[in-house]
Amino acid sequence: MYEERIKRSGMQGLITSAANAASYIKDGMVVASSGFTKAGDSKAVLKAFAALATTSPRKITLLTGASLGHGTDGTLTEAGAVHKRMPFQVDPVLRNAINEGNVLFIDQHLGESAELINENIIRPDVAIIEALLIEEDGSIVPTTSVGNTATFAAKADKIIVEINVSVPLSLYGVHDIFSAGVWPDRKIIPITAAGTRIGSTSIPVDPEKIIAIVITETIDSPAAINDRDDKTRSIAGHLLQFFEHEVKKGRLTNQLRPLQSGIGKVANAVLEGFIDGDFQHLTMYSEVLQDSTFNLIDAGKMDFASASSITVSQPCYARLMENFERYKPHIILRPQDISNAAEVIRRLGVISINTAIEFDIYGNVNSTHIGGTKMMNGIGGSNDFARNAYLSVFVTQASSKNGAISHVVPMASHVDNSEHDVDIVVTDFGLADLRGLAPRERAKAIISNCADPVYKDLLKDYFLAASRKGGHTPHLLEEALSWHARMDINGSMQKETNSFA
Repeated sequence: MYEERIKRSGMQGLITSAANAASYIKDGMVVASSGFTKAGDSKAVLKAFAALATTSPRKITLLTGASLGHGTDGTLTEAGAVHKRMPFQVDPVLRNAINEGNVLFIDQHLGESAELINENIIRPDVAIIEALLIEEDGSIVPTTSVGNTATFAAKADKIIVEINVSVPLSLYGVHDIFSAGVWPDRKIIPITAAGTRIGSTSIPVDPEKIIAIVITETIDSPAAINDRDDKTRSIAGHLLQFFEHEVKKGRLTNQLRPLQSGIGKVANAVLEGFIDGDFQHLTMYSEVLQDSTFNLIDAGKMDFASASSITVSQPCYARLMENFERYKPHIILRPQDISNAAEVIRRLGVISINTAIEFDIYGNVNSTHIGGTKMMNGIGGSNDFARNAYLSVFVTQASSKNGAISHVVPMASHVDNSEHDVDIVVTDFGLADLRGLAPRERAKAIISNCADPVYKDLLKDYFLAASRKGGHTPHLLEEALSWHARMDINGSMQKETNSFA
C-alpha cells in the first residue's frame, strides 16, 4: 500500500496517525512547517498538536514559508499553542493575538527567512513537510509549494512527512530544488530566464531523520479571488497605458520583462488586466502563481511562470489538478530564497507589482500596519522584489469605506518600502511615475494623479504649508499623522476645514 508514494524500502513502517506524530512535538520546541500562501502546508499534524495543547498546555515557535491554510494558525492560537510566529500570516485569529501582544511575530522578508535558519540563528527541532512522494533515496518531492521546505529539511533534527494523496502524481517534475549554500562558499544562482532549470526535482533528506509519516487527503485552502470591479479595472487600465507608453519610448517591448505580482485580490485582478492588452509572450518570475497566471496561460498571453507556490481559487485548483500535464511545461516551483533572490530579480529585470495599504505623498509605502501599529499580514516578499526590480510598482485604491479612508496620505503611518525603492504608484484615479523626480516633484505628481478628489485639496494644502516651512522632504510633524488620528477618533479621515494654512 502507498508503494507509488513511499518508494524507500522499509519506510512504510513509519506510517502513523496525526495524533501520534504530533506527540513528538514537545513544549518549547521550534517547529518548521512546509506551506507558502496556504499551499503545500501541514493539513493534519499541526492541528493534532493544537488538540494536544488544549488538554496538556504546550507552546511552540512556528516557522513556515508564508501563510498556512485551513484555519491552522487560528486553531493553534485558540489552543494557546503558539509562542512565536514567523515570517508571514493571514489568519484573523492569529492576527488579533499578535496585535494584543499574546503571540510574538517576526515580520521577515520572505527571501531572507531561510538565512536565519542556515546561519543557525533559529534552528528547527522538528520539520513537518507535505509531500507528493518519498523517493528511493529518501528525498522528498513536495506538493503545491516549495517555500522554505528544503532549508527546513536540511536543518531540522527530525522530520514528519505528510503524504497528501489528493495531489495527483502528475505534479512530479514541476519542482526545481537548488541551494546557493552559505557563506563563505555561497554559489552563484545561474538563472538567466524565468524558465531556467538549475536543480533537482526532489529535496535531499537524510532518511534517518524521518520519524513519522502521516497520510492525508485534503486539498489546499482556496484563495479568495474576487471578480474585477471598476476600481481594479481602472488600476489595470492605468498600468496598461503606462506599459504601452514605455513600449513606444523603446524602453520595453511587447513581451515586457518578467512579471512579479504580490498575493491578494487587487494584485490578482490587476494581473488579469494583461488579458485585455496587446502584450504577448509574457513571462513571470514571482513568489505565487494565482488564478491570473493560469488565465493568462490559457489566453495564450503567458509563455512561462516561475514561483514558489500555486495559490488559486477552488475552481482553478480543480482545473489545474485535472489537467496538470497541460500546464506543467509552462511553470516551475522553486525554494523561496531562489524565487525571491535579489541576484536573480536584478539580473532578469523583473517588473514588480505589489499592493499597498497606503502610500504617502513622497512615495513611501506601508504594506503591513493598519494605523501604523496593528499588523495586517506581513511584508512578505514585496521588498525582496521592490528593492531589486527594474520597475517597482505599488497599487491600491485611492480611498475606501465610502471615502472615510484615504490610501494616499501626508505621511505613511509605517514604512515597509521606502521612496527610494518605489518607481510607480497607481490608484483607480491615476498613475504617478516617480522615476527621476525629487521629493517635491513626487508630491505634486502623486497628489495630482493618484488622490481621490475628496482628499486632493486637503493634500495640496498640507504640502503647500509644509513647503513654506521648508526642508528637502517637507512635512509638518504636528500634522503629518493627524489623518490617522482623526480616523481613530472619528472613523473618518475627512474633515470640514483644514488647519494647514
